Amino acid sequence: MSTPSPSRITFVLLAVAVCVLLALPALADSQARIVRLSDVQGSVQIDKNTGLGFEEAFINLPITQGTQLKTGDRGRAEVEFEDGSSMRLTPNTTIQFNKLGLSDDGKRISEINLVQGMAYVNWLGKDDVSLNFSHETISLNHAAHFRVDTSAQVADLAVFKGNVDVEGPSGKLAIEKKKSATFDVADNDKSNLSNKIQEAPLDSWDKEATSYHDQYAKNNNSPYGYGASDLNYYGAYQNVPGYGTMWQPYFTGVGWDPFMNGAWGFYPGYGYMFASAYPWGWMPYRYGNWMFVPNMGWMWQPGMWNSWVNVPRYTPTTLTRVTALTPPTAGTVRTVTVGRVSTTSPMMASRSVTAGSAGMGIPRGSVNNLNHLNHQVARTGSAEMRPAPQFGATPAARSQSSASRSQSSGGYAPSRGSSMPSSAGHSAPVGHTSSGGPVHH
Repeated sequence: MSTPSPSRITFVLLAVAVCVLLALPALADSQARIVRLSDVQGSVQIDKNTGLGFEEAFINLPITQGTQLKTGDRGRAEVEFEDGSSMRLTPNTTIQFNKLGLSDDGKRISEINLVQGMAYVNWLGKDDVSLNFSHETISLNHAAHFRVDTSAQVADLAVFKGNVDVEGPSGKLAIEKKKSATFDVADNDKSNLSNKIQEAPLDSWDKEATSYHDQYAKNNNSPYGYGASDLNYYGAYQNVPGYGTMWQPYFTGVGWDPFMNGAWGFYPGYGYMFASAYPWGWMPYRYGNWMFVPNMGWMWQPGMWNSWVNVPRYTPTTLTRVTALTPPTAGTVRTVTVGRVSTTSPMMASRSVTAGSAGMGIPRGSVNNLNHLNHQVARTGSAEMRPAPQFGATPAARSQSSASRSQSSGGYAPSRGSSMPSSAGHSAPVGHTSSGGPVHH
């Protein structure tokens, strides 16, 4: 057998090196990301690529590449991205997440297909996004807020803030803020520009949801934006001696633990992921660590931002009982619930809030000051609240509810939330953590 010449060996090594270098961007682009189903109202279904097709969706279910979401006649949903950008779906809307990945330079890239229906997008501009609708594509690397509506006959795009560029069969089209465009699907997406925006029935829902995030996501010191507004609305941060910066939801009470209500979802390539049923239950179940603090109860310690987890971490304790974080039996593909899970439904004129509810059943932004209500529940064990209608109610209904709420609460001002102290993420070490295990006593 002849020995390969040095020049031939060098050529082969160079060829291999070139192939590796060419493959690097593709490998980097395929790096997976996971975003949050941050709000569910009414009938919402999810297809997680498990082979089961669509099944009922719950708040805080992770969304991975290839996932589809579908709302029913009275269904609405919201998706939050890592930087706090959001996308809201109106009734009878279907979207598919074609790509949730990272570029070779670490830039987050999202490609979404609006199959049918209407969606609102509030993009903050820190990451890149492409949105396909009809035969058109919107590509954004800057901040913009817009509405897209598509059907088999016509598609509409209305830009509330920023500028949006659209590219399709007729070429590129630039739409400035406070302007809109209509695309004739039957005529090769021929476009018609307008200097005004026709108001849609759910514009008020989108506007109020955007205001909620703007108000409660302020002073966020974590590297991520998804879930930050809910933490500030549904709970409070405080510095606890010996533990550092800790966060705790309102309305916890004796006997409550953070794992008693939720669901296990199976995702191909990821395995089982635990999704909390609480409206604030995203960041505390993906990052950081839960601890039981004597005389205070279960609290979440922010941190560990570089380690996204399928199963939430907690420090084992012998001081109280905690629900076991035990994934379903291998081979179980359908979502398995633990305790209670709920989709947000229209609120009654009044309802009782009790210790141990931890915010479940309270739509975000529906009560002016949850901290005030929390003190009442701590003193008496329960309290009556008169929540405002959900986002998107008529102005008359909102005004009437606001007046009733002002009378019942003594007219206290809306809460600005309890923002994370600047020391968040730099808490004192607290020992060994566990990501699951048996029930402890």
